[in-house]
Amino acid sequence: MKFLVVSGLSGAGKSQVATLLEDMGYFCVDNMPVQLIPRFAELCMASEGKYDRVALVTDVRSNRSFDELFRALGELSELACGYQILFVEATPEIIMQRYKATRRRHPLAVDGQPMEDTVAHEFHMLEPVRSQADYIVNTSVMTTNQLRDHLRDLFSDGPQARVMVVMVGSFGFKYGVPRDSDLVFDVRFLPNPFHVYELRPLTGNDEEVFSYVNRFPETQEFFSLLKGLITFLLPQYIEEGKTSLVISIGCTGGRHRSVAIARMLYEYVGEIGYRATLTHRDIARG
Repeated sequence: MKFLVVSGLSGAGKSQVATLLEDMGYFCVDNMPVQLIPRFAELCMASEGKYDRVALVTDVRSNRSFDELFRALGELSELACGYQILFVEATPEIIMQRYKATRRRHPLAVDGQPMEDTVAHEFHMLEPVRSQADYIVNTSVMTTNQLRDHLRDLFSDGPQARVMVVMVGSFGFKYGVPRDSDLVFDVRFLPNPFHVYELRPLTGNDEEVFSYVNRFPETQEFFSLLKGLITFLLPQYIEEGKTSLVISIGCTGGRHRSVAIARMLYEYVGEIGYRATLTHRDIARG
């Protein structure tokens, strides 16, 4: 039996994840009291295969300390019920935008407390759960289709189940390193198009900036070394059983150099036969 515990930040998309898992054949239960999880697992194990793929969603609405969650997971281990934890997150900025757009109240909101403090408090509260997660999915820049494809890569039983998806992304260091990064490469040593007047308002997706970044010898040497490293690493991660790899490319603001290098790496990963996605977290932030 596959037993998946889905947790994560409020507003990060746990309910959407549950819906997509249902489409993949999982029996999903949202917000079950954690004290009932071991008993529910026993029923599923006794169902003779009727409930062989189960996902339980738990969050701060029902469990403010998460001590009981860890006790329940300990009981699952005693029952020889193998389980995995999927942690769903998004950046604080995205979470606040989502709550503002839906006009819903954050479950930890306190009258008079700024929203950013509430979100930061939940990040801190859930860190023990995140640290034990088998999978971490950041939905900040994912469309529904991208999220569906990523979950299929992680949990599908089909022939693509062990194929790793490489998630290449650019970011700006002044906005923080993406929390879900597996590998981080700093390209702030490359000549900066920001200091070229006519290039400053453009991004690494514009050919003028892309060509500017690529014309320097240090860019060519760096990318040659990067290709060699990635070519070596990807088969090693697959052999280890890793199903997703997040590679983050950072420059100062996340608009020029990191975008151009991320584009190059995304294209290269596809050329050598791996499935890849490309996102630019800070490209619109200036």
